[in-house]
Amino acid sequence: MTPTEIKEPPVVLIVEDEPLVRMTAADELEEAGFHVLEAANARVALAVLEARSDEVQVLFTDVDMPDSTDRMALAEQVHQRWPHIRLLISSGYAPPHPDEIPDDGHFMPKPYRGATPVRHIHEMTGRFRNR
Repeated sequence: MTPTEIKEPPVVLIVEDEPLVRMTAADELEEAGFHVLEAANARVALAVLEARSDEVQVLFTDVDMPDSTDRMALAEQVHQRWPHIRLLISSGYAPPHPDEIPDDGHFMPKPYRGATPVRHIHEMTGRFRNR
């Protein structure tokens, strides 16, 4: 990259049904230099991705949301439809079985400190840019 090239900040779509958790995570990621999109549930997340999937590099999603009967349905659908999007999956309940997490997906238990998702997403977007 030459000094005149401008590198866009990585775009992260946060999917979290708890507004305070979503807002806190969004603030932490924005302070770390990411561009953040937000969705309160899987339906909204899929609508965002339909419109902006070429921009999104990471889906940071809770797996325990009221509108989902299958905990991993959103992550699996995103993995199948948009394989370039990296997955950071989080839950305050039982973690998914490792076989349930799509390739290149990462699991992060709740509660987490603000720096933890930032570190994971920095690592994930670094790998994404080097592919």
